[in-house]
Amino acid sequence: MRAYARTVLVKSLIGLIDTAVRNPSVRRFLLRNIEHRIYEDLIKTNPDHRPIKVQEDKYLMGRALLYRIERAIAEGILSPASIGGLLNIFLGNVFFGGFYKRRAFIDTYGFKPPMFLTISPCKACNLRCIGCYASSGAHPEKLDRSVFNRILSSAKSLWGANFFVISGGEPLIYRSQGRSFLDIAGEHPECFFLMYTNGTLIDQGVAGRLAELGNITPAISVEGLEKETDERRGKGVHKRVLEAMANLRRAGVPFGISITATRRNSELITTDDFYDYYFEKEKAVYGWIFHYMPVGRGFTLDLMPTPEQRVRMLKKEWEMVRDRKVFLADFWNSGTSSDGCISGGRGGGYFYIDWNGDVMPCVFAPYSTHNIVEALEQGGDLGTVLNSPFFKSIRKWQADYAYDRDPNEQGNLLRQCPIRDHHRAFHEIVLRSGAHPIDEAAREALEDEEYHRRLAEYGDRVGELTDPIWESQYLAPEKPSQPA
Repeated sequence: MRAYARTVLVKSLIGLIDTAVRNPSVRRFLLRNIEHRIYEDLIKTNPDHRPIKVQEDKYLMGRALLYRIERAIAEGILSPASIGGLLNIFLGNVFFGGFYKRRAFIDTYGFKPPMFLTISPCKACNLRCIGCYASSGAHPEKLDRSVFNRILSSAKSLWGANFFVISGGEPLIYRSQGRSFLDIAGEHPECFFLMYTNGTLIDQGVAGRLAELGNITPAISVEGLEKETDERRGKGVHKRVLEAMANLRRAGVPFGISITATRRNSELITTDDFYDYYFEKEKAVYGWIFHYMPVGRGFTLDLMPTPEQRVRMLKKEWEMVRDRKVFLADFWNSGTSSDGCISGGRGGGYFYIDWNGDVMPCVFAPYSTHNIVEALEQGGDLGTVLNSPFFKSIRKWQADYAYDRDPNEQGNLLRQCPIRDHHRAFHEIVLRSGAHPIDEAAREALEDEEYHRRLAEYGDRVGELTDPIWESQYLAPEKPSQPA
């Protein structure tokens, strides 16, 4: 009965979408209704009994996303297909409806499935960025179109997943059997795709195609402003990024930014001027922050933001989410909004498949025990990978650290990354499971004792700085605030 009521609610909200596109009052009512439902489910009902402030962080992140979508629609900068994609596919099928699909899956099978997959269909890229996690360049490696489609279809049928993150290499270079990634996205119109891209290939034609499809949002990589972006990505790249953003605005495609935080730019990317530039002037709808990870081409620990910089970023980022309703997710500082690390196929999380079919727990953990191409050829499926001892060990660590523990005893979600915040534990899991490095850079890191020592010390220092914040602000008894 509860599942039926949820289905009716979702369908009734989605049924308002066509009217909402034309009528601002109905649209605001629709989004406000969704916001209220999120507040009720996360904070008042709180089915998993999380600390109240953890639940409030999730609510604030969801509220910021709804606000940014409504603003983009109200400003008239989205095509009709893009509006339908955001409201019907993303909010209706993935974000809101997906919440209830996962709850129904839990009721039936007793565990929560992964929410999405990250797939890099090709390694090739037209840029040679310093410190590229994928060591991309002029490489021929790519997933065959039939395998790519089979992965998408399997995730839909096995887990009801309708959200996929596409990375690279550069996804817009991908071609297999005469089909591009955009063609493949068009073959899955009920799914929504977040595509990480350097933006340099988004001309007016590509932007127009994205506007017609309506189920892809590009997250364009920037390192700061022009100076910082060109220093890492190449001279003139920032100018081409701005041209891509202009093409997307004219075509009506929602886009965001993807920022690599380093020791050199962490101060800049947390300034009001930076946010005003991309979110107000360039009209980005969302932002992702990835702290530089010492993996891939030319890896070095000296580019990582210091623990002190990370804490300053933490405070500024949540200020932007809370006070300015900027949807800004930091995969290290926003751990409270996801109940910690989401890698290894954790419930509500994801795992990563690269251009060779190698399956990894995380984009930034280049170690694997399974290959999806081989698994499919041997009669397996995505569940074969999900149930690998390697992934199970990671999920057990996640559960023991945070989300399966008593809410008042769970680990600090402000330092929830096993790779860099609890490196000793991650290193032990890799060795115990027999996971192999997928490339030479990963092998070098695995065998470098100095590398492991410094990463472990980094995590220790992050703990010294954030444990007091976690204990005083998150574990202290609180009453939920009312929605704004």
